[in-house]
Amino acid sequence: MCTTKVKAPQIDGRAVLQPACNRIPFPLPLKKKSVAASPPTPPPPSRTPPASTKGSPPISPKSKPSRPAIKRGNDPNGLNSSGENPLTVRSLAAKAAPVVKKKSKKSDVSGMGFHETSPNCYSSSLILEAPGSIAAARREQVSFLQAQRKMKIAHYGRTTAKLREKGVVVDSSDGTTAQEEKRCSFITPNSDPLFVAYHDEEWGVPVHDDKMLFELLVLTGAQVGSDWTSILKKRDDFRAAFADFDVEIVANFNEKQITSVGAEYGMDLSRVRGAVDNAIRILQLKEKFGSFEAYLWGFVNNKPIATQYKSCRKIPVKTSKSETMSKDMVRRGFRFVGPTVMHSFMQAAGLTNDHLISCPRHARCMELASKAAPAV
Repeated sequence: MCTTKVKAPQIDGRAVLQPACNRIPFPLPLKKKSVAASPPTPPPPSRTPPASTKGSPPISPKSKPSRPAIKRGNDPNGLNSSGENPLTVRSLAAKAAPVVKKKSKKSDVSGMGFHETSPNCYSSSLILEAPGSIAAARREQVSFLQAQRKMKIAHYGRTTAKLREKGVVVDSSDGTTAQEEKRCSFITPNSDPLFVAYHDEEWGVPVHDDKMLFELLVLTGAQVGSDWTSILKKRDDFRAAFADFDVEIVANFNEKQITSVGAEYGMDLSRVRGAVDNAIRILQLKEKFGSFEAYLWGFVNNKPIATQYKSCRKIPVKTSKSETMSKDMVRRGFRFVGPTVMHSFMQAAGLTNDHLISCPRHARCMELASKAAPAV
């Protein structure tokens, strides 16, 4: 290979040195990319005709060799029936596989997969409605549970005649009457007889006597943190401790009497002092309004509030009326007269009729309120 030398430039016959970067190198030949060595391909098969066919015309190199025709029989699976070709694995597997026939839409009964020619051919309605089937047993169970649920709630606001029409058996062998079954729902078979009598005779009845109103005010304040049954059992002790709830006597209690009452009857001294303070405030109200009854009934316009509750869960613990009454009484110096306490007091004194409409005492209290109207 011939090479060409680059002569350095000369000035006045002398060679001039130059930087190496300014030298123009001789262009080198480009290298071809190396191609991965591929395996040698076998030479094409010789297309020379065999020696036995010398008389046949020559075969063109571009034409493909003709293949012998394969004869196919009437095999439904499309297998070769010729005995010249040997059997392969696919053909053996195809022969061994069972023939699966497609279901026809006409032979399927109600989409359940029952064939018309099958000996166990039943319609879906017969299977679902069979007496011993799982679906029939489930339907019977659901209907029984629904009937039980209806029987549990059928007595709400229902009379005995309507219950019998519904098929509910009313058992009166234990001495229960229709009136007891329709009481307010907070009266249960396990309720104390004293509390049941209080509900049937006093709760919700309009009260217009100052002495009785003072008693209910004291009992309602003592009921906070306890229950009506416990307070009713101690009712005689309260009457003895507070001189049968004579307002003038209780208002004149001194500290020694307050201490002795608390020690004798096991009452909290703050409760006793609260009752004494309330008696003093009642005397002050009598001077202004004429009576304690006139002051209280003025909050409801001398007419009890008639509610229409169907469930005890709907009865509130306080109302706007009880809040108004509580604020005014607190301003006047009363003690233990919060909105909840005053709402309970209004229920006990009949200022509001919170008996359920299904309870017979609801209508009875309304009759008593219309007959015994307060004197204005």
